[in-house]
Amino acid sequence: MDFSNLLENFEGMACVLSVDTYEDGTYGNILVATGNKAFKDDIENLTKHPFVDNSPYYLSLPKDLNFEDFIHRCAVTHQPLHTYVNLYEMGLWVDMFLWPLKSDKKNTEYCIYSFTINTKANETSMSDLSPETSSMVLSSCIKLRSSEDFLQTINEITSDIRDLCNSFRCSIITVDNENETCEVIGDAHMPGYPSFLRTPEIRKEFYKLIVTWEKTLAGSTCLIIKNEHEMEVLKERNPEWYKSLTEHRVESLVLFPLKYKGSILGYIWATNFDIMNAVKIKEVLEVTTFFIASEISNYQMLKKLEILGTIDSLTGTLNRNSMNNRVSQFDQKKDESIKTLGVIFADLNGLKMINDRKGHTEGDRLLKKASAVLRQVFVDDEIYRAGGDEFMVIVLNSSKEEFEEKTRKIFELAGNESNVSFAVGSAFQEGELDIRKALRKADELMYEDKNQFYVRHPELKYR
Repeated sequence: MDFSNLLENFEGMACVLSVDTYEDGTYGNILVATGNKAFKDDIENLTKHPFVDNSPYYLSLPKDLNFEDFIHRCAVTHQPLHTYVNLYEMGLWVDMFLWPLKSDKKNTEYCIYSFTINTKANETSMSDLSPETSSMVLSSCIKLRSSEDFLQTINEITSDIRDLCNSFRCSIITVDNENETCEVIGDAHMPGYPSFLRTPEIRKEFYKLIVTWEKTLAGSTCLIIKNEHEMEVLKERNPEWYKSLTEHRVESLVLFPLKYKGSILGYIWATNFDIMNAVKIKEVLEVTTFFIASEISNYQMLKKLEILGTIDSLTGTLNRNSMNNRVSQFDQKKDESIKTLGVIFADLNGLKMINDRKGHTEGDRLLKKASAVLRQVFVDDEIYRAGGDEFMVIVLNSSKEEFEEKTRKIFELAGNESNVSFAVGSAFQEGELDIRKALRKADELMYEDKNQFYVRHPELKYR
């Protein structure tokens, strides 16, 4: 067939693609049959080689499973298609149109591929969606922007996406590259499926697999696996992940990275989905993930600010602001679930002398060692740095014996650390709880202990 005259009517870049088909429904070679002048000039400029008709498409265009699927759907099933994709590794946005053509050749189908390229996203192209897709994307955006509980909303959206995909499971996972771990923030699955990544150890192990996904995407905006042929491609790219998927009886997969300002924050994926809806799923998720990634970035930033506002940066314990807020919570509302209350003040002896004689760097080291001792003792309790050398601990729903044992253990562990010595005061309440009274009593006893310490060690008194 002569496509030259047809293509020259296109002002932009356009080409005709051919697809070899087999009786079992699979496809073989995808070739660029020919292109118009704009297409050939651009390809020759990029490759520095003359364009040759009927050459493999990947010599002229990026090799991509999703692109191959679009070509197959258009040429073989005669569906006109449009999509807008981000080739993020190349820093390009591509507006793609495909139209099926009649074929006079057995076992070969054709389509026209026309496209425009920009270095920046075009809002009009991104929002050029079908009414059904627009409705789903808008629904997700409204939920995200009106949410008072981000994680609850993410779970709702995950459930919506699972319904769209008609999949066994859909999950949203964030990655923490600094700590080499991951977290499931959204999960929806069929009844009877267990939750996964439940322990820190499992999350750290799964992170090792997640970091391979970006390479597996090979520059594509997503990975969609619908059949054995595409699963075999995955096996070649990522045999370890292929093994994991087959062990869990995954036969089809949709995976989208959640990217924000060039960084991958996590992934959304659905397993064993309705492959007949692959085009619609891709259209919805390409836009929805854009907004989800933005909201995840905002959520993570707020969490970091919250941590900065509540954590003592030197010792890693909660700071005085957190302590004041916690005490106010006790004042304002009685929590029926709290049956006993233990309060401990632990003041680090000799810090001022260390600061003055050896410098604040040594003093900071001493504070870190002291906080490490407290964290060893009060693993599941609330530890606050109340002031320069003073820590406060709140212990809830402990027996008096357990509380006294923890208090005793402070001295035992501190004795194993050089220069770490605490003056300690404690108060325990059950029944009628009054945190203010407990604080006063613990503080008074701590100062009594401190005075006795300096009576025993007058040479260390330095303030």
